[in-house]
Amino acid sequence: MTLSTPSDLGATSTGGLARRVREPLLVGGGAAALCLGLLVHDPHQPGSWGYCPFLLLTGRPCPACGGLRAVDDLLHGDLLAALGSNAYAVGSVGLGIVLWVLWLVGRVRARPVDWSPVHGRLASAWLAGLLLFGALRLLVPGLAFLQP
Repeated sequence: MTLSTPSDLGATSTGGLARRVREPLLVGGGAAALCLGLLVHDPHQPGSWGYCPFLLLTGRPCPACGGLRAVDDLLHGDLLAALGSNAYAVGSVGLGIVLWVLWLVGRVRARPVDWSPVHGRLASAWLAGLLLFGALRLLVPGLAFLQP
C-alpha cells in the first residue's frame, strides 16, 4: 500500500475523492463478493468448499478450521454459532472491519492513516495469535469447546 500526503490525494476535487476511495472500496467490494459466495454456497455442508489439507493429513483442525462457517454464521446473525465455529475468525472479522473503516475514513478525509509503524507488528501479532489459538484449542482439554 502506497502512503500519500493529502495534497497527493487531490483533496479538493470530487474526482480526487473518487481516486482516494477507490482502493478501500475495491477491497470492500471484494469482501462483499466473498460474503455473497458464502450466502450462496453453504460452508456447513461437508466438502462444499473443499477440505482442509491440514485436517486431511493430521485428523486435527488447523487454526483456521471453521473460519468459513464462522463468517457464514455472522452473515446470518448468529454470533454464538460463529464463536463455536471459530472464535478467532470472529475476532479477525471485527479487526478487519475496524481497520477497513479507518482506511476508508482516512481516505475520505484526505488524511490517510500511516500504517508503516504498526503494520508489521500487527500482522505478526495476528499470526502469533492465530497459531496460539490453534494450539490451545487442540492441546488444552478445558478449551476443547473451541474446536469446530
